[in-house]
Order: sequence, then C-alpha cells, then structure tokens
Amino acid sequence: MKLESKSNCPFNNFEPCKLWECSWFIEIKGKHPQTGTDTNEWGCAVAWLPVMMIENSRQQHSTAVAVESFRNEMVRANEASNKILLETAKVAVQNETKFIGSN
Repeated sequence: MKLESKSNCPFNNFEPCKLWECSWFIEIKGKHPQTGTDTNEWGCAVAWLPVMMIENSRQQHSTAVAVESFRNEMVRANEASNKILLETAKVAVQNETKFIGSN
C-alpha cells in the first residue's frame, strides 16, 4: 500500500509545492535503499531526507565492516611480526651466549 501525501511546502506556509520554481525540488537517480529498485524521481529534498538517511546508515555500516576487517588483518600481521621479533631475539641471545662461552 502506498500512501500519497499532499504536496504542501512547510517552508511556504504549507501552500502547494511550487515544483520547478523551488530550489529544494530535486531529481534523485539511483537505487532505492529499501527496495533496491532503480529510482529516477523528482521531489522535495526535505521529503527525500528519510530515504537519504537510510542510505547513509547503510553506507556507514559497510564502512564499519571494512574497517573491522582491516583491523583484524592488522592484528594478525602484528602478531606475526611479534613472533618473528621474539624468535630473532632468542637466536641473538643464543649466539651471544655461545660467543661468550667460547672465551
């Protein structure tokens, strides 16, 4: 069920929308964030705000997932580096002990 609202402008004392005479009347092209269908519609920018906020939230979620994935990779890389450094330090201590013991 699709509800149709009256096209009354809150910036113009709720008079009928001036459509193309208003700078807030814009064209939106792309995919609808809730339905995934292609969108090519004209409408009030203020009326489009909820849709844009939904899309913004979706994009932020995608960014958060990517950042978390990157963080996990960096943790794994740091753990591997720490193991290599620890092994290198052990070998250096063993070589120093052998060198000192040979005198």
